[in-house]
Amino acid sequence: MIEKRALQAVVAVACLLPFVVGGQGIVYGPAPFGHLADVPRDLDSHFRYISGIFFATGIGFASCIPRIEAKGARFRLLGGLIVVGGLARGVSLLMVGVPSRGHVLGLVMETIVVPLLMLWQWRVERTWQLSRS
Repeated sequence: MIEKRALQAVVAVACLLPFVVGGQGIVYGPAPFGHLADVPRDLDSHFRYISGIFFATGIGFASCIPRIEAKGARFRLLGGLIVVGGLARGVSLLMVGVPSRGHVLGLVMETIVVPLLMLWQWRVERTWQLSRS
């Protein structure tokens, strides 16, 4: 039970990232990322779309918190989406170069922290299932 509560707390804190960053991207577009006041409309549209998806993943993860021990399939689906996004970010790092610190931290969250959270959720789910049988 303590492990479940700890996982719920960590996931709740981690959800702040997609809510804040995704929300800012929806409202402000790419402008906060430097001198990008006059970005092409298509780039602005795509950036806000991706920000909306990021925000929605935060909602999805938050919806897992109350019964996190029973939400494994949803948690893994959302986590898989984030990991694939992180791998795409890794392609950019290799092809274009190292991004700003915030994006490097995002890469760490997406390719290391989220998979670890997925494993932790699986462990909590497995413990819960074994206790029911």
